[in-house]
Amino acid sequence: MASGGSGDGANVGSGAPDYILDQRLIDAELIKYPPEVEEVLKELFPSDDPLDDPNFNIVNYINTLFPTEQSLASIDDVVGKICQKTQSLDEEIRGVIRTQTETTSDGNAALTEAENAIETLFVRILDIKEKAEQSERMVKEITRDIKKLDNAKRNLTTAITTLNHLQMLVSGIDSLQHLSRKRQYGEVASLLEGLLDVLVYLDKYNAIPEIKELANQMTTLQTQLGDQILADFKDAFKPGANPVAASKQLSEACLVVNILEPKYKKELLTWFIELQLQEYLVLFSPDQDSAWLDKIDRRFSWIKKTLTDFEQKFTHIFPSHWMVGKAVCLEFCKITKEKLTQVMKNRQNEIEVKLLLFAIQRTTAFEELMSKKFVKESDNVNSKLAISEFEGDTTGAFSGLISKCFEPYLHIYIESLDKHLSEMISRFASDVKRNPVPQATDEQAVTLPCCADFFVYYKKCLIQCCQLSTGQSLLSLTQIFAKYLNEFAHKVLLLNLPNKAIKESGIGVSLGANLTSLLSEKETTSNKLSQEEKKLKSKINANLQEKVSFAVQYDSFHNVISACIQLLVQDLENSCEPPLVAMSKLNWLTLDSVRDTSNYVNAINNHIKVTVPIIRDCLASARKYFTQFCVKFVNSFIPKFISYVVKCKPLISVVGSETRTFGAEQLLLDTHSLKTILMDLPSIGSQVVRKPPASYTKIVVREMTRAEMMLKVVMSKIETPRDYVDYYLKLLQDSDVGMFQKLLDMKGMKKTDQAPLIDLFRARVSQMHETSRLQSGQSSSGSDLTSASGLLSSVASTGNLTAGLSGLASSLHSSSQPVDNESSRMKRLEKLIKRKL
Repeated sequence: MASGGSGDGANVGSGAPDYILDQRLIDAELIKYPPEVEEVLKELFPSDDPLDDPNFNIVNYINTLFPTEQSLASIDDVVGKICQKTQSLDEEIRGVIRTQTETTSDGNAALTEAENAIETLFVRILDIKEKAEQSERMVKEITRDIKKLDNAKRNLTTAITTLNHLQMLVSGIDSLQHLSRKRQYGEVASLLEGLLDVLVYLDKYNAIPEIKELANQMTTLQTQLGDQILADFKDAFKPGANPVAASKQLSEACLVVNILEPKYKKELLTWFIELQLQEYLVLFSPDQDSAWLDKIDRRFSWIKKTLTDFEQKFTHIFPSHWMVGKAVCLEFCKITKEKLTQVMKNRQNEIEVKLLLFAIQRTTAFEELMSKKFVKESDNVNSKLAISEFEGDTTGAFSGLISKCFEPYLHIYIESLDKHLSEMISRFASDVKRNPVPQATDEQAVTLPCCADFFVYYKKCLIQCCQLSTGQSLLSLTQIFAKYLNEFAHKVLLLNLPNKAIKESGIGVSLGANLTSLLSEKETTSNKLSQEEKKLKSKINANLQEKVSFAVQYDSFHNVISACIQLLVQDLENSCEPPLVAMSKLNWLTLDSVRDTSNYVNAINNHIKVTVPIIRDCLASARKYFTQFCVKFVNSFIPKFISYVVKCKPLISVVGSETRTFGAEQLLLDTHSLKTILMDLPSIGSQVVRKPPASYTKIVVREMTRAEMMLKVVMSKIETPRDYVDYYLKLLQDSDVGMFQKLLDMKGMKKTDQAPLIDLFRARVSQMHETSRLQSGQSSSGSDLTSASGLLSSVASTGNLTAGLSGLASSLHSSSQPVDNESSRMKRLEKLIKRKL
């Protein structure tokens, strides 16, 4: 054993290898149970004995038994107790082994008894199973005849039902042929629906030739009905005929078509829609003058008139769920899109912005009108029965069905917007130069009309463009808007800022109020920008969403906001500078007592009371910028205040044996008053007193406390130069010799008297730096003592004094620090260990 370092005890170092004194302890260390087993053992056999701890450390245990050198004298008693405990454990283990041997014989007897019981149970289960099988055979014998009767009844019922259906089919086909020749379509519809249900039932008997022949007759009859009904419709709508007179018959025929296969319904509707749009194809063919964009209204007027005529004359012929009127309108939109595309391709050189916008506006208005017209009809009809079986899904809106044809020519529209936005920005900039921002009041902030006009115009363009395209055209619009956002920020908003060169006169209260109003306006603009970006990403195609970003524009507006805040700070700081200049020019030696707060402090307070409430009220909707203003102001004003404080010299005079410090005391009182004013600055003049932000309070307290400490250093007496320098370093913790010299000037000391203090200050600063450097290298001594402790632990465990002492000598020799006391203590401890072992 050896000392662990600084104490006089006999603790074995924790860094030493764990040498074991007894082979049994070595074997015991090899037994490592899993953590789960250790937890269970701890619950079953709770013990406070350190030897039962799974993390038992022999070195720590020995250190516990022998905490000091004197305790080594009782090592024989401890060894004796451990031997007795070992013998007791051996006897306990033998007893447990004997008990386990006796338990084994009892366990074998119990196992044999359990096996016999299981065998008896198995025999009983087999017996029960055999009896159950006998009962099942008996039940089958009893119910065999009953099953035969049930099968006969089921077959007889099926045969009767099938014959009835067959009779219905045969008679129904004859009746259907007769009614079809007489064109009694109402009765045909009722009979046909029933016969189709019969055919579904008889479908499983199609292998029978007679039934298959009847099914073929039904198929032929359905084909004849479909062709006959189509011919009837064509006869009713041929020139000179009166379809209204035959409307009842045609209406009943539609019921039959609704029962037939969907192809007959599609064929009928295709013919009817083409019939309705024949006139349109002639009137607005590409070679006609009415086909050009300037007469696009005529197209929509024609379809509106056609739909009105259809609703008045033919809407009762067709079932409502067919939505024939909507189908006619959809086909009209499809044809119109194709024809307009062809016309614009042939005459694309004639497309102008106004003409394109006119066509787009009229087209989108028509699409919106048709969407509203047919939305109720679509909601009231089952979509499975709707005309979607004929021509796609017609339950959707009409948006974009025609206007999509204008998308390839939207670059003309985008170029026009680019030009118009450029003119708008130039006009805004000219208006700002001619008419500066109106004066703000305390109750109401000023706003820029051009800002609202700019975003209203863009929103209008965005809505219009989204109706036409959500692809590349919308992205181009976004890029143009981003371009002019930057120009709006630099050419319009920045032009509203007062001249940054104003230094002496300041910006003024009125302009300061306007500046805060503009700052609030820029915050609103930034929020609008964020909203517009979200809208654009939700509307534009998914593959283009990543390209929509206003990050650069955010930076531009934030730069404008930062410039506004800086100008507000500059305004208030410039207004507070004349009182600071007056402070520095005061003759502080003429004061014969400490009075109330000085006039320059009151002047600063008045400026703050006038300016800050206006700024706070105008930034009520953007509170975070008011906080930024406060933080930036104190960060700028307090260093300037300190720079003027050090110009106040001298502050102390000696008259005879009396030292007059009234000037320094008055300046300290003013500094404390100014600190109070700055602490209350965020809520000054407000009826609701709010606690200032923690970041703001921290800055004010730290910087103003520094100013107070400087004045306390100036006021302190120089008992000895060393004490004075130490007092300065303690209060200010500043190693700048220039600041130290300025405080000596404030104290009124002559240059010749300052020289010894400055030299001492420099020496003390150098000493502090050297001490700090040396402290960083003191960690080496601890590692040397730890190494020696490890070597002594090796001696205690193995008794190999030669190796241990040689290692100890090597360790002590390599140490860079003297350890004579430690070595003498270690030698005494080694002697005791050798004597015991």
